Amino acid sequence: MAVTSLTDRRRERWERSTDWILTTAALLFLAAYAWPILEPDLPPPWPAVCGWVAGVTWLWFAVDYAVRLRLAEHRRAFVRSNLFDLAVIVLPLLRPLRLLRLVTLLNALNRHAGRSLRGRVAVFVVGATTLLMFVAALAVLDAERDHPEANIDGFGEALWWAFATVTTVGYGDRYPVTTEGRVVAAGLMLTGIALLGVVTATFASWLVERVQQVGEETEAVTRRDLQALTEEVAHLRALLSEKPADERSG
Repeated sequence: MAVTSLTDRRRERWERSTDWILTTAALLFLAAYAWPILEPDLPPPWPAVCGWVAGVTWLWFAVDYAVRLRLAEHRRAFVRSNLFDLAVIVLPLLRPLRLLRLVTLLNALNRHAGRSLRGRVAVFVVGATTLLMFVAALAVLDAERDHPEANIDGFGEALWWAFATVTTVGYGDRYPVTTEGRVVAAGLMLTGIALLGVVTATFASWLVERVQQVGEETEAVTRRDLQALTEEVAHLRALLSEKPADERSG
């Protein structure tokens, strides 16, 4: 039991000490991924620098995952509960799936959102939606820009497409024509449905809680009124019992 506790403490200490490093690495990856897409005519050596930064961030994620796996008491359970982190490591060559590295930013937002469950959900959903739309726009633009039949050839158009897709509106004025772009679209659609479900569930939970709170407040006021009335009746009975019998009869 003591060994397990010590192992868990070591892993938690490692995660706390490297949290800011992982967040920084994810931000650097986002910058290195976005810059060449937003500026396709980026002069040398900046495209190579961006590729080097992306490689270094992948290496750090791999080191962090290996250390946490080494410190985990139950390694199979650790792997099952950290599938996204594993995908970040084993799927680095598939361009759309490289964006899984940005899950680190969402985890950081979730940890710093406070103790309130609803606060965590709200911050996570807002952060996830904003980040998802931005990176999906980048990914689809990267996939579609050079295709001769593409109708998404600018970041503004890609961002509009991402907004329409994640909200499940789907106007159809902009759509991907490449296989890679459609993979991004499928992931964005599925994630959009999930985010809408989270928002709806959170709002429903808030509404039920407010109704319950109003009911509890009304019930509390009724109990206080009844208690005050009971005390008043008891006081009057006490006064009556203190008077002489002839005064009460007269």
